[in-house]
Amino acid sequence: MSEIAIKVKNLGKSYLVGHNAVQAERYTALRDVIARNAKNLALKTRAMFHSKAIVHGDEVEEFWALKDINFEIKQGDRVGIIGRNGAGKSTLLKILSRITEPTTGLVSINGRVASLLEVGTGFHPELTGRENIFLNGAILGMRRREIQRKFDEIIDFAEVERFLDTPVKRYSSGMYVRLAFAVAAHLEPEILIVDEILAVGDLEFQKKCIRKIEEVSLGGRTVLFVSHNISTINSLAAKCIYLKDGVVSSFGETAGIIGNYLAAIDTSRGQYTKEKDVYPYISSGEVITKQKDYIHESGDELAVLFRIKYDNPIPSSCFSFTIVNEYGVSVGHFWQYDGDSKIGYAAGEFEIYFTIPSCRLNVGRYTLSCFLSGPPGGEVYESLNNICGFTVDVSNKMTLFGWRPQVCTHLEEFFCKSKLIANF
Repeated sequence: MSEIAIKVKNLGKSYLVGHNAVQAERYTALRDVIARNAKNLALKTRAMFHSKAIVHGDEVEEFWALKDINFEIKQGDRVGIIGRNGAGKSTLLKILSRITEPTTGLVSINGRVASLLEVGTGFHPELTGRENIFLNGAILGMRRREIQRKFDEIIDFAEVERFLDTPVKRYSSGMYVRLAFAVAAHLEPEILIVDEILAVGDLEFQKKCIRKIEEVSLGGRTVLFVSHNISTINSLAAKCIYLKDGVVSSFGETAGIIGNYLAAIDTSRGQYTKEKDVYPYISSGEVITKQKDYIHESGDELAVLFRIKYDNPIPSSCFSFTIVNEYGVSVGHFWQYDGDSKIGYAAGEFEIYFTIPSCRLNVGRYTLSCFLSGPPGGEVYESLNNICGFTVDVSNKMTLFGWRPQVCTHLEEFFCKSKLIANF
């Protein structure tokens, strides 16, 4: 068998999208309605005779979900696909799973494909869980004896033995996903394709799925999966495809591709400013680094400055922020609160200044999440996510001769001071 499991060449997929024409006239005459309906009838009749999709609407637009896609995936590769919503990820997986035909281009697949794209894919709702296992195995081209040999493993993994003889239409979404993934992963396909569907399962089941995907890949089978969880992609995928507006923006080693993706979506650089009508609120924030362009050299002092506006005194209010890495994991939490809180005791604008000496963070991109509330456990006045982005690097002296040390997170000590800078 060829070393290439999946080869995609000049792949494109277009859809016809209908729009209702906007009427500029103040009123619509009967003759206009008759003429428009006659035109739509003619278009639909012509589409039917040419075996084309019938599109509803006065105007038809051609939308390309995928354009000129080219890549090769070798046997045994674990490949993640990332991109914003609407980038074409699910469309690509449907084409690779032979659910949808491409408009242009060719797809060459060597081996049996098992896909898990959405809840209930490949399941017949009127059949029981037991019957659907054998049905899916038959669809994959497996003999009954092969399915029976894997049957007990599938049931143990899915944890649905009690409902095995119940029609799957009565299953919850979580039960559906557990059984569907167990069938897809255990019936030994050469290629396993998984969409974001694993997010439906509980946390423990997600961990089991990740371990199973690793096991499948180590067995020489190819795994292709889509996820918005960057941490999962980083831990599971050796290679990554970044789709942007239906085009492959980049394809290569996972770490570099994730960096490209995060850089493209990072709209917050160092500062945050916003005026609002609802009080109290966080009016601005800024990360202060010794280096330019909000680059923090690991081990240097890191400072963060915030301004908060109150229209009325709110004694004992609490402000905190969290440093979050590029995978969405919190690496440090800081707060300003005590019994005699210095913020909110008067109407006006308060400044809060945090200093973190010898702040040692792993190399990468970080953002802040901020929270303004009453006393701990009280009402939350405002919460902000992914603001004040900054980048952590290491000293040039440490990278001589190509050596880069492992930098550990160290955020145990910080100082905070606040003051009233403007009265209202």
